[in-house]
Amino acid sequence: MPIRANRAGTTRRTETQNAVMTTLASPTQGDASVLSMWQVDMRQGQRDPAHTVDSEQIWHVTSGELAIAIEQETMRLAAGDTLVVPEALPRQVVALTDATALVCGFGDAIVAMPGEAGFTPAWIG
Repeated sequence: MPIRANRAGTTRRTETQNAVMTTLASPTQGDASVLSMWQVDMRQGQRDPAHTVDSEQIWHVTSGELAIAIEQETMRLAAGDTLVVPEALPRQVVALTDATALVCGFGDAIVAMPGEAGFTPAWIG
């Protein structure tokens, strides 16, 4: 695969009611073969639905503060904090303030909400 940079303005933006995800690199963008990296921007009070991911993810908070509930434990993360989230554990992210995080994981990761079929979200693939 040729080496190339993903230039500003070539990212992919996905907005949901829970957050705005900006895909910085992914297999479907052609600049990564296996891994994906995306930025998550959340406004205070936003939360994603409880879900599982079938592979490990790394979350690094660049601004603000998040609470990430994993199984029965909630971790508060502030700017500069990094958390490795193990695969397959139920999780939910809540913005305690306006917050931004960089997230890395596998580009073919399957996300599933309880009782629903899994899928690869657009910002990951």
